[in-house]
Amino acid sequence: MIDSGTPRNAPAAVMHGFIVLDGTPPPEILKRGRRQVREYGGQIVFGEVASAEPAEPVEGDLRFTVTLTAGRSVTARRLLVATGLRDVLPEVPGLAEYWGHSVVHCPYCHGWEVRDEPIGILATSPASLHHALLFRQLTDDLVYFTDGADLDEGTRARFAARHIRIVETEVQEVVERDGALAGLRLMDGTFVARRVITVATRLQARTEGLDGLKLPMEDLPDDMGCRFASGMAGITDVPGVWVAGNATDLTAQVGASAAAGALAGSHINALLATADTDTALAAAQAANTPARPSA
Repeated sequence: MIDSGTPRNAPAAVMHGFIVLDGTPPPEILKRGRRQVREYGGQIVFGEVASAEPAEPVEGDLRFTVTLTAGRSVTARRLLVATGLRDVLPEVPGLAEYWGHSVVHCPYCHGWEVRDEPIGILATSPASLHHALLFRQLTDDLVYFTDGADLDEGTRARFAARHIRIVETEVQEVVERDGALAGLRLMDGTFVARRVITVATRLQARTEGLDGLKLPMEDLPDDMGCRFASGMAGITDVPGVWVAGNATDLTAQVGASAAAGALAGSHINALLATADTDTALAAAQAANTPARPSA
């Protein structure tokens, strides 16, 4: 396993949505996971992938070469890509500094911690409209910043029914006071106090170093993001390569990603068992074939 040590949820204080492990800090999950991999004989290599590409087959079976940025290369018979995704934030000054704490994206990942706080929804895409309804369940004090986007009358009526305030002036920057997020300053100079800002980020699968595999990519509607295309159990159009987790399922949380990895792993193992048997059978048949007399 090649581990870059930079999971998507690194900025978060705790992880939610995974029964039994709910509330566990991400570093602790990594620590336990690495220990368990080693207990099953797995090897963990810390580093980042510089390139990955098919290599010459051995005895008719697939091979891949993965080269790390530090220069080391490893070979594999099959590859499971579990690189995760990158959250692309809107370019609002000061926003990134609070990512994972006072700037959040998911009511199921961070919502419980920010309940009853004054929350602002910073519109980034059509998904932000649904965001507003979800976070309204967590607070009575919700402001929707359109940031220049249009709202139809139906949406305005729905927001009014839920007492969601709408601010249509574009956002200039995040305001900090005493080391904490205090709110948003608008282009006209108005300050709107908020303790929490939520954004629907653009979800971009992490593809660094994987160009040589030529894995098919797929754009989501409304510029919501880009993922690795995959089928059942994470299989891809590239023979010998699987994808699991939110590199292909952009909405997957930790539990769903872990389950997808387990399913892909069992699929890979089953095919390797078949390949080993095919190789053994070919060797046995070759050994039992009488040698031809020389001319």
